[in-house]
Amino acid sequence: MIVVTGATGNIGRPLTQALAEAGRQVTAVSRHAAAVPDGVRHVVADLGEPAGLKPVLAGAEAMFLLLSGDLHATGADPADIIGEAVAGGVRRVVLLSTQGVVTRPSGRTRIAMRALEDVLRESGLEWVVLRPGGFASNALWWAESVRAHQGVFAPFGDVGVPVIDPADIAAVAAACLLDDRHAGAVYELTGPEVITPRRQAQAIADALGSPVRFHDLTRDEARTAMTGSMPAELADDTLDILGSPNPAELRVSPDVQLVLGRAPNPFADWAARNVAAFR
Repeated sequence: MIVVTGATGNIGRPLTQALAEAGRQVTAVSRHAAAVPDGVRHVVADLGEPAGLKPVLAGAEAMFLLLSGDLHATGADPADIIGEAVAGGVRRVVLLSTQGVVTRPSGRTRIAMRALEDVLRESGLEWVVLRPGGFASNALWWAESVRAHQGVFAPFGDVGVPVIDPADIAAVAAACLLDDRHAGAVYELTGPEVITPRRQAQAIADALGSPVRFHDLTRDEARTAMTGSMPAELADDTLDILGSPNPAELRVSPDVQLVLGRAPNPFADWAARNVAAFR
């Protein structure tokens, strides 16, 4: 049996589906009740309370560990989740980390994630670490403005990074959970090319079949909008990356191709599959 945490999100949902289609028993874990594929067991649990995972992990052979963005701020120790996995007899953990533990290692959340990587390596479990860069699905931040105003409002319109389709992260995670050859690997996951916000807006317009105008925001304007839904520290950190990506953040990684035997999906594919969000 394979446990998938964050099972109802952009990564967990397609990962759960892929594992179920591969004929594996799957336990999907999320904070709230949600629909899951036929044959999948769903459990409501809070990763901030690792002791509550005991019955979930008992008898599991593998776990996909995705931590919510605010978990480090709750006072919980994510290392306890690894401890529960060891106690429950789990053999392998695939951890969703972040490219930033290498490219910008000084941030508070990234320091905590790197420490969790180290705990996993030293746990005695088989492990795989996935380090994605920016997500294509971050474009959903623009969905409301596209629906209401046929526009994308964003800073740094001509500064891009190689964003990755969450479906590709899920596909790599599935391969790592199912194939012993990936044990001990660290994979950096990016899309196939550097793409700017302006070009993303055009891809959304192409998917819609109607114009979408790009409107440049200043950094201060963007920060004001972002701090309505995230801590100021995280907003500043995100804007630093979006505005001045370093060479490591601009690099297109070969690892999706290496694991899946195909190139990562371009942003236009993600936009076409998710066009309903922008209508």
